Amino acid sequence: MSDAVSDFSNLDQAVMSSPSPAATQATFAVGDERTASRIVDAITESYPDPDMAIAAFEAPGGRWDVTMHFAEPPDRDLIHTLVSGAAGEAVAQSLVFSTVEAKDWVKASLADLVPVSAGRYIVHGSHDRDRIPPNKIGIEIEAALAFGTGHHGTTRGCLFLLDRVLSQRTPRRVLDLGTGTGVLAIAAAKTLQRPIFASDIDQKSVQVARENARLNGAGNLVEVAHATGFHSPRFAANGPFGLVLANILANPLRKLAPAMATHLAPHAFVILSGLLPHQANSVVAAYSGAGLKLLRRIQIEGWSSLLMQKR
Repeated sequence: MSDAVSDFSNLDQAVMSSPSPAATQATFAVGDERTASRIVDAITESYPDPDMAIAAFEAPGGRWDVTMHFAEPPDRDLIHTLVSGAAGEAVAQSLVFSTVEAKDWVKASLADLVPVSAGRYIVHGSHDRDRIPPNKIGIEIEAALAFGTGHHGTTRGCLFLLDRVLSQRTPRRVLDLGTGTGVLAIAAAKTLQRPIFASDIDQKSVQVARENARLNGAGNLVEVAHATGFHSPRFAANGPFGLVLANILANPLRKLAPAMATHLAPHAFVILSGLLPHQANSVVAAYSGAGLKLLRRIQIEGWSSLLMQKR
């Protein structure tokens, strides 16, 4: 899922070293996605330290939380200036810096990353690999790649709806749009045992999804492309799709509705997520206008997921 505005830089490689020194965290909140995106871009482009990660997530209520992590003590005055320039002095004044204690980050992350069950699927770390029941489909995602591990309500919602669809149908061609860590593509590939096409706007996510597919024994089934929307000819070459999974955000989903409809096979299913409850109706309207009907809506941990079908 591309459910965040983010730039991980080299921090995930730093996290994998064990044990790691104390790190610094800086947090603040803004009121809208555009401001959050502008701040992420400004800091990513201007801050000189490559061992810095920044991510912005939409929280229930419409607020966007921005968090930065620094492997080395950051230039706080520079961070203040960058945030002030992108979002105003009031937001910069709300910056909170804290020191995260030194410890073995991998072990600490694994301790918190308990297996997550959604229908027939269980998303887990390598430490739980041998505990997956034989009647379940395990999807292994490492804790260091924390975004898209299946612990977010949007990913779980998609997995529940994917389980529902694949219990009744066997779509010939499947697309995971905005694949993130590749959880949904891997789940579909391991269930159907047939090729799955996946894409992401972020090149790092493409690399991560490919590696996770290989880790899960689906490297020969999951093809991952670096693409924005449906602008690559590879979508037409791999379609039309009988099932599309799109765990993104409300605004991109609304804009993608007409293009997605042209890449669907007759009676195709579409699973949409990354939606706060108040955003779901507008997304349903966009896809209804593109020729789809709503079959089911579920809500998990304050996030809505939709199952729709082409008329």
